[in-house]
Amino acid sequence: MEKTFNPTAIEKSLYQSWEEQGYFSPTGEGDGYCIAIPPPNVTGSLHMGHAFQQTIMDTLIRYQRMQGKNTLWQSGTDHAGIATQMVVERKIAAEEGKTRHDYGRDAFIDKIWEWKAHSGGTIGKQMKRLGNSIDWTRERFTMDDGLSDAVQEVFVRLYEDDLIYRGKRLVNWDPKLHTAISDLEVENKDKKGHMWHLRYPLANGAKTAEGKEYLVVATTRPETMLGDTGVAVNPEDPRYKDLIGQHILLPLVNRLIPIVGDEHADMDKGTGCVKITPAHDFNDNEVGKRCGLAMINIFDKDAAILKTAEVYNTKGEESDEFDAALPADLAGLDRFVARKAIVEQFEQLGLLDGIKDHDLVAPYGDRSGVIIEPLLTDQWYVRTEPLAKPAIEAVENGDIQFVPKQYENMYFAWMRDIQDWCISRQLWWGHRIPAWYDESGKVYVGRSEEEVRTKHALADDVVLRQDDDVLDTWFSSALWTFSTLGWPNEEELMKQFHSTDVLVTGFDIIFFWVARMIMMTMHFIKDEDGKPQVPFKQVYVTGLIRDENGDKMSKSKGNVIDPLDMIDGISLDDLLEKRTGNMMQPQLAEKIGKATKKNFPDGIEAHGTDALRFTLSALASTGRDINWDMKRLDGYRNFCNKLWNASRYVLMNTEEHDCGKDGGAIELSLADRWIRSELQKTVKAVHEAFNTFRFDIASQALYEFTWNQFCDWYLELTKPVLFKGSEAQQRGTRKTLVETLETLLRLMHPIMPFITETIWQRVVPLTSFEKSGDSIMIQKFPQVDDALVDQQAADDLEWVKQFIIAIRNIRGEMDIAPSKPLPVFLKNATELDQRRVNENSTFVSALAKLESIDVLAQGEEGPASATAVIGEMSVLIPMAGLIDKDAEIARLSKAIEKLEKDTQKVRGKLSNENFVAKAPAAVIEKEQAKLAEADSQLAKLQQQKAQIEAL
Repeated sequence: MEKTFNPTAIEKSLYQSWEEQGYFSPTGEGDGYCIAIPPPNVTGSLHMGHAFQQTIMDTLIRYQRMQGKNTLWQSGTDHAGIATQMVVERKIAAEEGKTRHDYGRDAFIDKIWEWKAHSGGTIGKQMKRLGNSIDWTRERFTMDDGLSDAVQEVFVRLYEDDLIYRGKRLVNWDPKLHTAISDLEVENKDKKGHMWHLRYPLANGAKTAEGKEYLVVATTRPETMLGDTGVAVNPEDPRYKDLIGQHILLPLVNRLIPIVGDEHADMDKGTGCVKITPAHDFNDNEVGKRCGLAMINIFDKDAAILKTAEVYNTKGEESDEFDAALPADLAGLDRFVARKAIVEQFEQLGLLDGIKDHDLVAPYGDRSGVIIEPLLTDQWYVRTEPLAKPAIEAVENGDIQFVPKQYENMYFAWMRDIQDWCISRQLWWGHRIPAWYDESGKVYVGRSEEEVRTKHALADDVVLRQDDDVLDTWFSSALWTFSTLGWPNEEELMKQFHSTDVLVTGFDIIFFWVARMIMMTMHFIKDEDGKPQVPFKQVYVTGLIRDENGDKMSKSKGNVIDPLDMIDGISLDDLLEKRTGNMMQPQLAEKIGKATKKNFPDGIEAHGTDALRFTLSALASTGRDINWDMKRLDGYRNFCNKLWNASRYVLMNTEEHDCGKDGGAIELSLADRWIRSELQKTVKAVHEAFNTFRFDIASQALYEFTWNQFCDWYLELTKPVLFKGSEAQQRGTRKTLVETLETLLRLMHPIMPFITETIWQRVVPLTSFEKSGDSIMIQKFPQVDDALVDQQAADDLEWVKQFIIAIRNIRGEMDIAPSKPLPVFLKNATELDQRRVNENSTFVSALAKLESIDVLAQGEEGPASATAVIGEMSVLIPMAGLIDKDAEIARLSKAIEKLEKDTQKVRGKLSNENFVAKAPAAVIEKEQAKLAEADSQLAKLQQQKAQIEAL
């Protein structure tokens, strides 16, 4: 092996070899185990969230593959309707000066497919760098033919089941992109604004309890007053309750609108009067439904004022309840220009009661960057209540389990108050809705125009026009677990891999994706007995990765880290160019540049994939947000180097030597028996951790065993045997070295695939391990062998370690050179101590550098010595010519002082009547034993101090 571990030299070639050998594909043997990857956007690139969740998924897949399961990690990308359309629109605008309308729908969609062929695979290539053992031969895309068939099939069946309908309702409307968007695509931002207080004159001579002839309403959006159809007051409000049923005359449009009673009006907030605009505010829309208020739309798709309003009843049907006239001078004005004009007109009419500064939260489209407008539009909806009932029961009865369990409460809260789902989007890129309209506007739903004509017996001369809208991308991704497995056309993969086993995802899309997958899957996928299938058995919810200060990672803060930069390294200059090179805003570029220099003054060093994966795994405590720590990453890179160097030591002492592979007498040392036993405990701990999604505990167990037990102790303990042991002893230790390392590599492989494969290839030929195939990734995962658990060896070795540490501590405290051989006397040694000394004198003499070990007779004091205490036994190193008397007295005084404080604390506890009365007997006994041991050690130290003082 090379002297130093160089990840760059092995990772790409290893991955290519694994892929070419077909190791990522299902074997067809064993029980099925499947994970469907949350499909990243086709426009996306790998970020820390991806790296984190995909490390967890790959660890599970590799673990289950090595457990003999028939594994499939199903991958694919989402067509990302808005994002992809925007990318290609910008591209043709920059390169050709054209818009999508210049191309027309079909030609523009061809341009998108062309873009995908050249640039849509970026994130897949990046995912390979993470070592993801995905079956790339089965990679899917939400717009490929098979998934498109599934989407169309689901839409048609839901429509036939009366679970899809078309209706006029309020949606989040993006005035720039001209489409409805989901709540997840709305970014709420704090901003400074104003609250306008407007006077609404009372009609028919009505007055308030205070004698006023008007009501004052407060609003942050004066322009929407043109669509008001009521004013709400609280039914309990003594100021206004008598006015309920009266009317106000809405200024500018002279519309008589009712005063209604509704608890939405807070008596203690603002003026107590709330203008109700059902067509332009979600809360108002609910009030309008409760109070039977009409909906008046005043905006076009650009959020500009219409020439004539659109009036609808609460069901969204056209209505003539109100005059649709709007002020002519406002027609065509942008909403914010109209706002200014309306406020000026109120002021001219003497109806502007006041303007106050106001902090507000404004909804912005995350893609367009413009303020979202609630707008009344015709959209397609899924009736979710019937679908939600079995989906709720699946979690209640444990068919689906959330990890951590507390996320079930979030799921239930959403699902028990579920609203119908708006599934249509006004885009060109996406699954076009399979609905056609005749010239009278009648709608026909089918899998094709031909099917529609046949099914409804429509003559050839009946003109049909397909709906221009496409489906929300969440609609196609809701079918992900079964559509990717070939439904409705294939059955074999569905039988093997559905239901999938676990979904790894973030809490922020539990409703938008997780819940919808459960609803859709349970409606369409049934087992042989007709019982609805769940899409996955467990949902592992991860936290978010934040920076070291706990702040959310964002480009503007300059604290975003590209996982590939941590793998490969990047200089500060390249990092600055990457982050600010193409930015059009100089001030923002400067801000990001400063933050980047502060956060990464020397750029980012290369760490390799294994170090990154191990860090992510070590930080993966269930459900909690993670504060990223570059020092942890540095530490786990050192861990990789430690494993590499330890493996070099093993190979240097075993290759071309007899390792017991072909028989021959072997004799195992205490260290051999101990490391075999400790390995079994580690195997057990890793299994338990993987099976409970505690990747942090698995990593901790692997780190502790590898660094502290195997590298720091066992390798040192092998040296006396390898250099001076008998042939059988050397054979036993070599056999233990290679078998322990080989097993450890298989144990670590799911988390650290590259380094373990590389070392394993060199180690496994030295063992008698019966490998199956040429890669570690298809070998059996280690299983616990209880016969190798040796508690006596563990206890004896722990004693040896304490002995060696005691000698080393005395050397350090007395400044005795590590190379100087020392005589040691043992005082008050029990039979057990003497047995351990006799059996392990080679170890302790070699590792502690001793020239002799003598056991003092009972009652014999021995020479004045530096002393350490192990249980009842004192370890004495004669001080003559070795120690600084004053320094040793100071050391002992410090140790005595600490012990006295400890004993005082325990004595205080035992003399406390309340403690003694309430504490269990076992606890009291433990405290008493602790006190007795401390008193014994204290007496010994005081005796040693007296001896030294007498020198």
